[in-house]
Amino acid sequence: MAKNGMKIMDSDMHIIEPPDLWQRYIAPEFRDRAPHGRPGQENPSVLEIDGHVYPKSARRPEHNYQTMYGRLYERYRHAVDAGYDAPSQIVGMDREGIDVAVLFPTRGLYALARDDLEPRFAQAIARAYNAWLAEFCSTDPERLLGAAMVTPHDVDAAVEETRRAVEEYGFKSIFMRPNLVGGRNWSDPHYDPLWAEAERLGIAVGFHEGGDVDLPQVGTHFPNSMMRHTCTHPMAMMLAVVDIIGGGVCERFPETRFAFLEGNCSWAPFLLWRLDEHREWRYDWEGKSLPLAPTEYFKRQCFLSIECDESPASLAVGALGDENIVFSTDYPHADSKYPESCDRFFHLPLGTESKRKILWDNCARLYALE
Repeated sequence: MAKNGMKIMDSDMHIIEPPDLWQRYIAPEFRDRAPHGRPGQENPSVLEIDGHVYPKSARRPEHNYQTMYGRLYERYRHAVDAGYDAPSQIVGMDREGIDVAVLFPTRGLYALARDDLEPRFAQAIARAYNAWLAEFCSTDPERLLGAAMVTPHDVDAAVEETRRAVEEYGFKSIFMRPNLVGGRNWSDPHYDPLWAEAERLGIAVGFHEGGDVDLPQVGTHFPNSMMRHTCTHPMAMMLAVVDIIGGGVCERFPETRFAFLEGNCSWAPFLLWRLDEHREWRYDWEGKSLPLAPTEYFKRQCFLSIECDESPASLAVGALGDENIVFSTDYPHADSKYPESCDRFFHLPLGTESKRKILWDNCARLYALE
């Protein structure tokens, strides 16, 4: 498949997990506590864990999530009627013109979204999700590529699950939410074994924000979801970029590739300029651990995703080049422009070669496709 003469890879396509995924796949000792979703196509993201419902907005009486997704039935009818199974995922990809997609969760973005999950329970949640996802991807393993869930609640378990997901399932990435667990920064040496394992295996590390949870998030003080969602995703990515680059993770692990997904890319020139400026200003006190300027680390090993109609992204390409931006449709979420995401992208004010890199080359480099 080649749309407008270009191959297209979705760096961050979503699946909708069945409500009973964890009840079917989790280890028997945790089955009575297995996370579970709500039935019905109007509840594709809702997940309950130990009596806590996520996203937290689903707990509020004025919650409009069901109404929003109820209105999307006609657009996603082929997937809804099939229970969002793997063949329907392929149908969606074909309609968009997507050749290959790396798959991220929907309900699974909430599955580890508590500080107080016991490490063994958190590990079991991740293992169950990855087992289900491997089965899902087996429908067409050349086109459906997995991103493994790993738990920040236990770094040794995360290392073990990273290794298993790559060696047993052939997954191309791991992912975590950018929200800090236990108040520990991602640049804390505590996580170094995980970044080292990702580097050794040659896979990507993806950060992906989600709806409101019981972890630290930007913008959750606002009174409505419009205001909160404006802030949560891009600002969480900004914080993660500062943490991973400014905290020396890229310096310590120069071959590890980091992706900051579903948070836009147009803010990158300003943020990196400011981080460069602060590293220079405070070099004698706090910058000596970064021999390179933060922008150099970014260009060497970091990636941001672009929205299909993100017209300010042309400024990011002009300032930083076109090597570190990857394409995503966000299918099948409410804010996706499916089935017009690719068509809208082709109308962005970007050069042909930049579009080619963003649609395929950069994604293939991020996920180490042959």
